[in-house]
Amino acid sequence: MDIASKLNVHEVCCCFFIVLNNMTLSRKLFLYFFGIFFLIISVITFFQYEREKEFRTEQLDQLLSTYNRTIEKYVSTQQWNPNSLEEFISIFPDSLLRVTLIDSAGVVLFDTSVSDESKLENHINRPEIQQAHVSKIGKAIRHSKTLGVDFYYMAHYFGNIYVRTALPYNLSLIEMLKANTFFLYFMSFIFVAAVIALFLISKNFTDSITRLRLFTIKAEQGEIEETDIRFPNDELGEISNYIVHIYKNLLKAKDDVNNEKEKLIKHLQISQEGLGIFSADKKELLVNSHFIQFSNILVGSQTHNSHELFQLQEFAEINGFIDESFDNNQLTQTKKVIEKNGKVFMVRCIVFQDDTFEISINDISAQEHENELKRHLTQNISHELKTPVSSILGYMESIIDNPDLTPERQKFFIERSYQQAHRLSALLQDISTLNKIDEAGRLFAKENCDVNQVIRDVLNDVHLQLEQLEFTVNLKLRNDTFVSGNRSLLYSIFRNLTDNAMAYGGQNLTIEINCYREDEQFYYFSFTDNGVGIPDEHLSRIFERFYRVDKGRSRKAGGTGLGLAIVKNAVLFHKGTISAKAGEAGGVTFLFSLRKF
Repeated sequence: MDIASKLNVHEVCCCFFIVLNNMTLSRKLFLYFFGIFFLIISVITFFQYEREKEFRTEQLDQLLSTYNRTIEKYVSTQQWNPNSLEEFISIFPDSLLRVTLIDSAGVVLFDTSVSDESKLENHINRPEIQQAHVSKIGKAIRHSKTLGVDFYYMAHYFGNIYVRTALPYNLSLIEMLKANTFFLYFMSFIFVAAVIALFLISKNFTDSITRLRLFTIKAEQGEIEETDIRFPNDELGEISNYIVHIYKNLLKAKDDVNNEKEKLIKHLQISQEGLGIFSADKKELLVNSHFIQFSNILVGSQTHNSHELFQLQEFAEINGFIDESFDNNQLTQTKKVIEKNGKVFMVRCIVFQDDTFEISINDISAQEHENELKRHLTQNISHELKTPVSSILGYMESIIDNPDLTPERQKFFIERSYQQAHRLSALLQDISTLNKIDEAGRLFAKENCDVNQVIRDVLNDVHLQLEQLEFTVNLKLRNDTFVSGNRSLLYSIFRNLTDNAMAYGGQNLTIEINCYREDEQFYYFSFTDNGVGIPDEHLSRIFERFYRVDKGRSRKAGGTGLGLAIVKNAVLFHKGTISAKAGEAGGVTFLFSLRKF
């Protein structure tokens, strides 16, 4: 194309766009619809035309396939020869049909177009044969080397033989495979009628579209008035009203999003979890006060600097995860426990689709401490269970291994075994009680309990032991001392305190149980004995599980080491508190409260 031609094309395009811009809206709409409809009609026409051609080709393929299967069935079931096969093929309606039988090695066994098949070259490399060998069916349009004319070939491979039929690819076959042109004329008529209809309809769109355009301009500028949202009562007007409705919903949604954003920001600020949101290059987008506090502890500095946080050696795994997640969208979150500067933190990282990410930091120091206590508790339970079990086994082995023991000695060992078994049973019962209080306090039903009656029941149950030890019990109780709680746990409080005094206080002692105060919510009790007491350095730990002031003396007395722990947890179950102090006249005083309701 020379320069002059290029200039002419450019001038034509410029003129076209100038004319298009100067057109009225209705004409523009018509032109747009015309172009779109013309494209659609063209695509449909082309598609239908090609589809009809494909349909006719499929018909021919089905016909030749039927011939192939019929011939294969005849060959496989009959003792055939060229003459009998020629006679069989002659009944087919297509007089120009060419039939060829080829073995699996490509040797021609029969061909209706030649008299001596031995003169034919090997057909294994024929395109239709190669295709049939792979997919059982092959076809091709090509020039025949044998006959020197074009054929439409269809070949089937039946495992041990190829059956190939063909028709001359002449004008009659070509015309048969062409699509019918009637559809083209019909679509042309539809196109002309549609163009006329589009021209008429486009004129009615101008007013509604103009109003809608004005509405969108004012909506963008935020100058919408009620008069701007009135549209004609037609289909386009209805659509416009829907657009206005959607616009109002978007405004409401925008306000809702802003409100939710404000709520999220406030939540971040008051959350007990340290939260920080960062960009892909690890710049702060939003952090709360706890994140600043926790990151300062991790970094060991009082000046918040997120850059220093990501440079910590403990953060190497988090950094690696962030970098890897940018390349692998399936990685979304990870977590790591970091122990630093006397604190234990759980750090979680969540990567979002836009490559921003969130870092959350939780202080789990208390949880880790609790877990450590549970591990120690498990070890203590194992140790405490091992002692009575070992004793029982030792006594039983002594009896079994020494059959000549005297009855008195056997009785001694059996009594000791019974004592250890009783201690083991008491230990398991105490452990069970503690677990119920700690993990399933709701299993203990609450009722209106008379504390006075509970204490009297305890004293009645240990009456004989008190007499043997020459104990005196003084009760200073208020009338109608009722607590909304669990009677079994209330019994455990006073029973364990009494058992503790009898086991470790000594003899000829005085126990005083006093309800010395009450208010609107609580009763306040004191439980005092004047025994040997507990050294001050042990008072703060006597409520710990398995803690003993004198381990040898405690085991000799048959204690489980859980009595006072049960007392503490039972008091806590009733929303109270408990403490211990040295008594004024010796011994120890337990001070505790029980909630009334």
